[in-house]
Amino acid sequence: MSSATLHSNSGRGAKAPANDHTDHAHHDSGATTTLGFWIYLMSDCLIFCVLFATFGVLAQSTAGGPTGRELFELPFVLGETVLLLLSSFTFGLASLSMRPGNEAVVQRWLRITFVLGAAFVSMEVHEFTALLHEGAGPGRSAFLSAFFTLVGTHGLHVTCGLLWLVVMIHQIGRFGFDPVVRRRLQCLSLFWHFLDLVWICVFTFVYLREFV
Repeated sequence: MSSATLHSNSGRGAKAPANDHTDHAHHDSGATTTLGFWIYLMSDCLIFCVLFATFGVLAQSTAGGPTGRELFELPFVLGETVLLLLSSFTFGLASLSMRPGNEAVVQRWLRITFVLGAAFVSMEVHEFTALLHEGAGPGRSAFLSAFFTLVGTHGLHVTCGLLWLVVMIHQIGRFGFDPVVRRRLQCLSLFWHFLDLVWICVFTFVYLREFV
């Protein structure tokens, strides 16, 4: 084999590996991602509608056990609500700051959002633990079963959102604000604000109604 042939083959081999950024872009189709996410969000909306309807039917089915008025601490739940609303506000600031060269600023706002969301989940876990300690678990009555299912499902979604936040903070640092990262951040923003809206409904329909 001639030296020219070897040189040619060597040159072709040097071009073969694709960089991480190119692979990152090829794995994400904009139209497919956006459509798929909206389908998911609508299905999630239906799930919560069913859970709210179930709670509405079973809200008075306490089986002689404690009622929501006896169990819930409204100031505590109000604190949870403030935390989640603040996290939605900081996420909005992150979205407004999303432009080239502002990666560190966006990451900082997303980290603050993560801390607020994690505090919300911690308070929710504390509330569940306190109820279980009082013997007011999901097996005590149909009312408590519906309550734990509805509120717990929302908390699970927030936890998934926190994991998604960690992934996006990493991707911003690695890829910057390329079209893929921007699209994924927009999807996460919709998801986070959707959870905020669901919690407002939970606070009003599950907690506040017990005290009005």
